[in-house]
Amino acid sequence: MRTGHCTNIFSTSTSGYFPCLLHEVPKWHIQALYSIILFCVFLWIPFVYFYYEERDDENVNTCSQVKNALKYTVGFAIVCVALLLIGAFVPLEPPPQKNATQWEKVQYLFEELGSGHGLTALAFSISSLTLIGMLAVITYTAYGMSVLPLNLIKGTRSVAYERLENTEDIDDVEHQIEKLKSKCKDGRPLSSRDRNNLQELEGKLQVLRRRGRHLEIAERTCCNKVGSALRPFKIILGIFFILVALLFTVALFISNLDKALHSAGISSGFIIFGTNLTNPLNELLLTLQPVFPLDYILITIITMYFVLTSMAGIRNMGIWFFWIRLYKIRPKKTRPQALLFLCMILLLIVLHTSYMIYSLAPQYVMYGSQKYLLQNPSSGLTSGNASFGTTRVCDADAPEDQCIVTRSYLFLHKFWFFSTIYYFGNWAFIGVFLIGLVVSCCRGKKSVIEGEVEADDSDVSDDEYVH
Repeated sequence: MRTGHCTNIFSTSTSGYFPCLLHEVPKWHIQALYSIILFCVFLWIPFVYFYYEERDDENVNTCSQVKNALKYTVGFAIVCVALLLIGAFVPLEPPPQKNATQWEKVQYLFEELGSGHGLTALAFSISSLTLIGMLAVITYTAYGMSVLPLNLIKGTRSVAYERLENTEDIDDVEHQIEKLKSKCKDGRPLSSRDRNNLQELEGKLQVLRRRGRHLEIAERTCCNKVGSALRPFKIILGIFFILVALLFTVALFISNLDKALHSAGISSGFIIFGTNLTNPLNELLLTLQPVFPLDYILITIITMYFVLTSMAGIRNMGIWFFWIRLYKIRPKKTRPQALLFLCMILLLIVLHTSYMIYSLAPQYVMYGSQKYLLQNPSSGLTSGNASFGTTRVCDADAPEDQCIVTRSYLFLHKFWFFSTIYYFGNWAFIGVFLIGLVVSCCRGKKSVIEGEVEADDSDVSDDEYVH
């Protein structure tokens, strides 16, 4: 007897005793949604990016901009086609396992999604993008989860104190410049070392004067006064964010530990059916699911939390390609190309959130609140073939014909080697979060004009911002 039935994106049953209305979601819906993501990542965003790159050249007209942008976008399209072809013909059969029982369930998982090459190719392409999203989550989200709440708790430095400190630095640099210039009053030229020092001091003085202008404006604006009034609210919000971050970290650690102890190993992608260790976030989602739509509200909050912390991480670190910093994210000074990179990174992070939610709440993503009826033969003086049934939550021991794994779970775990990489990526995420937490605790309060003034800014851009 089947008492719960659901295979939509997550779990849509409002009760464990009623089948879900969205069980028969057509596969083309999944293909359409993920195809839109491929279109944005490989066609639309690259085209707009290179269009703005060509726009920086004043001698290029609109037609040339479009032509050159399309030329560069073709390269991304070729990469997309290559991923689709690889996904359509890549072998899915992993090596055999010693644990036959677990391996049979893993084989069933791979076969459940179907043998269509189109959906398999799409799954491989999306998994490849999710892998890039995992790197972004490890780099930006893990750091943002530590820096955002601690910045809210610690607050910013006093504007008046910063202005006083900046004025003292300006006087000190001007004194050093006058001291160096005094060496050539009698007509003797400065040495190469003194000339280099003088050039560095003049550049530093220019930056300090720009900081002074920005600090003067910050002191006059109402935002500074409003921020001081909202200080208690910021502290409460920061404490809430850090508690949520610790909850996610604990849930992720328990989930990974469960996989390490009870899965079939690396070649199965550390896949397990059900949970063996108590996961607080998983239990919370299972508790909220019968009351529609509380579980969806919590999923939305989790996704928005990842987006906010990711934006905080990108805001503090900038956009990097390995060891090269490509762009900075600053108020009123961010280039259009940087905004496009920001949109792509956030898109990939949200894409990886699907797997993160599985890691945070595996039981909820796999089965939701599905339950099955376990028949127990009667005993004693009862006549006939009567039997008693007990309802149980779906897990690895449930009959395959009574508990159905969600399509999202099957789609994410179509390729066992991606699941293996995601597993180790979760450990890296935990490590980066803890390191970022220590670094954020050791750092002092940030400046009230953090990121607004840089040494490579021009006076023109500074005047545009100030006025």
